[in-house]
Amino acid sequence: MELLERGARCGGALETIRRDGFVIETGADSFLSEKTSAAELARRLGLGAELIPTREIYGKTFVVRAGRLVEVPAGFMMLATAHFGPVFRSSLFSPLGKLRMALEPFIATRTSSDDESLDSFVTRRLGREVLDRVAQALAGGIYTADPKHLSTTATIPRFVEMERRYGSLFKGMRAAERARASKSPEVSGARWSLFQSFRNGMATLPETIARRLGESIRTGTEVVGMAPTADGWRLGLAAGDSIDAEAVICAAPAYAAARIVSPLEPAAAKLLGAITYASAATVNLTFRESDFEGPPRAFGFVVPAVEHRRIIAASFSSFKFEGRAPAGAILARAFIGGELHREMMNLSDDEMVAAVRDEFRALLGVKAAPGITVVRRWPDAMPQYDVGHLARVAEIERLIAPIPGFAIAGAAYRGVGSPDCVRSGEAAADTIFAKLSTPK
Repeated sequence: MELLERGARCGGALETIRRDGFVIETGADSFLSEKTSAAELARRLGLGAELIPTREIYGKTFVVRAGRLVEVPAGFMMLATAHFGPVFRSSLFSPLGKLRMALEPFIATRTSSDDESLDSFVTRRLGREVLDRVAQALAGGIYTADPKHLSTTATIPRFVEMERRYGSLFKGMRAAERARASKSPEVSGARWSLFQSFRNGMATLPETIARRLGESIRTGTEVVGMAPTADGWRLGLAAGDSIDAEAVICAAPAYAAARIVSPLEPAAAKLLGAITYASAATVNLTFRESDFEGPPRAFGFVVPAVEHRRIIAASFSSFKFEGRAPAGAILARAFIGGELHREMMNLSDDEMVAAVRDEFRALLGVKAAPGITVVRRWPDAMPQYDVGHLARVAEIERLIAPIPGFAIAGAAYRGVGSPDCVRSGEAAADTIFAKLSTPK
């Protein structure tokens, strides 16, 4: 078995920099433990003791409204709530916005089973203000997407099912609350309590796997094409040489997979090429606690597009997880770019840092220069799950299934998180083993 990695290291968006007592994540900083694949893999690798939860004492999420941070009402999850009381007391929504939200249980259930955009779904059930003030920002922080194009069935199937089953998101949230009565209702925002990481950072997982695989990994090796042979496949490499394999799992981004698959199954390649990507960047900054007028002891905040600011979200890593910064220090990071802020990717690294400092000064009152700055760009790294995405993926899978000794995996298909990618890779491996064990 050989793993061919185009980059200089394994792990993709799981990259951790450990420096001067800081544990700096340049990509994903956690994973959803509700999806068990990543945690189960970690335990199989002997990393169970390295898994750490979020610090629930700081489990609050804020949203920028009119240039200041406003806490997401307790019990508000992504775009809906089981309790209108905290919503009515919040300054996040206008009186008319609150009234429109309260009407949600009386809105007729959609009868069509066709996919729908997040924009359409939220405005239809809860009104434009919920979309503009919360849903776009929270979903944007995860998918860096335009809600006019973002598929609900691919990204928020839970809420789609609530409407179908209960006829109302409010009623569905109440039912879900009763089912998890032991959970605290005081944590706001995007279900932060369900997130986990590793004591020494997310890169712990790929680093451990890489050590296990050892010389089976070839970094700096890009596959540019493949052709069938009598015994399997010949992979053409960018360097001009080739490698033979009995079977292949392609975990490249959809646009790269399209080029590889094109000679084998042109229809599948066309569908793969239709999966678009957005670019983003993270800017990590370190400060002293004294640099803040009053540190927002929370996991972070999101920035709705209607605020017309230059960042899409920020998180406080040192509040979110234990051991991310030395005593008396704060590690923060901002997210830049995405589908709605493509122009930000044209900035230089220094300009990105300056933009983040400007926003932190305006929103957090931080005027001091940061100690450490780390900018990491992720070009074409975020697959966009447009309306109809799951149908497109199902057709890709159908077209690729007959290709002998070949399977695809990755974030482009059925989930962008680490557990989704682990599950996708394991499913692809199962497919390959089944194909290889079938008599020819």
